Amino acid sequence: MTAKLSSKPFLRVLSGEALDPPPIWMMRQAGRYLPEYREVRANTSSFLDFCYTPDAAVEVTLQPLRRYGFDASILFADILVIPDALGQKVEFKEGEGPVLEPIRDAAGLDRLNLDGVLDHLAPIMETVRRLSQEIPATTGLIGFAGSPWTVAVYMVEGRGRTDGERARDWAYRAPDEFARLMDILVDATSRYLIAQAKAGAEVLQLFDSWAGVLSAAHFRSLVIEPTRRIVENVKAAMPDTPIIGFPRQGGVMIPEYVEKTGVDGVSLDHSVPLEWAVATLPKKCVLQGNLDNRLLVVGGEAMDHAIDQILTATRGRPFVFNLGHGIVPQTPPENVARAMKRIRGEQAD
Repeated sequence: MTAKLSSKPFLRVLSGEALDPPPIWMMRQAGRYLPEYREVRANTSSFLDFCYTPDAAVEVTLQPLRRYGFDASILFADILVIPDALGQKVEFKEGEGPVLEPIRDAAGLDRLNLDGVLDHLAPIMETVRRLSQEIPATTGLIGFAGSPWTVAVYMVEGRGRTDGERARDWAYRAPDEFARLMDILVDATSRYLIAQAKAGAEVLQLFDSWAGVLSAAHFRSLVIEPTRRIVENVKAAMPDTPIIGFPRQGGVMIPEYVEKTGVDGVSLDHSVPLEWAVATLPKKCVLQGNLDNRLLVVGGEAMDHAIDQILTATRGRPFVFNLGHGIVPQTPPENVARAMKRIRGEQAD
């Protein structure tokens, strides 16, 4: 069945069809804002074990579908499974987030091993296979990975909540060494995404959360070029699998990103004016975004007004409604329900 003939609105839009209302999913739609998620998480020993336990990962992926009826589900995992699979020590500490044993020189690169990446990530493929059978017939299934630059930031800095000073310094000081790290990540990420698509993921998304900290030159070499190579690798193996890129805070570099990477769609953070995106980006590129995630916390008329503006700006364009970044833990679940009704033109309770 081709995407245009699909019963899945999400896939129809990614084939180039404009739908009114547009299909909806939300980044981090499975997460700590849901009490049912917290209950499952409380019964797992660590966050990485959570990601590698198909029973738990399938359950939390399905939870927001049951509650809200999103048009797409996204595999529950984390972008840092790649450095973990490469042999870097990765932990998630309560109140601190991800903590990695930093890699900052050639000796650190020597310790990374591509050979066992897919074996290490086999439980995630099992989760994808099960989800492909268990999600509703009208729901799309998204696989994902972190883009090489963003994953490299965590690997070099050893933590999140940073603007990547050490990674940027290394890329300037020893560009050949840093290019070696990017090559490793392009290879590992390509293998990982191809395996997800073979296991049943219908669409793939690349998250480049730290794209906005780079100069224009480094944006080209560390965001655009690695993404282009991954898209090329994935399309060579799985040519019919759409790929969405998310160069967060990419700003005026986004048109070049779309043109040169070959992505089928681009996810936009909330700083991007949708009127500009509609006027500037090629019509063949599906747009996704871009409600400020803080509006889901606030709710009410402010959220309603912003939703209406997004729908007006994108009407007639292939568009997927989403957030500018992921749902935050303090989001009231009832605000997500209100947003869903508003987007779909249904009467709020």
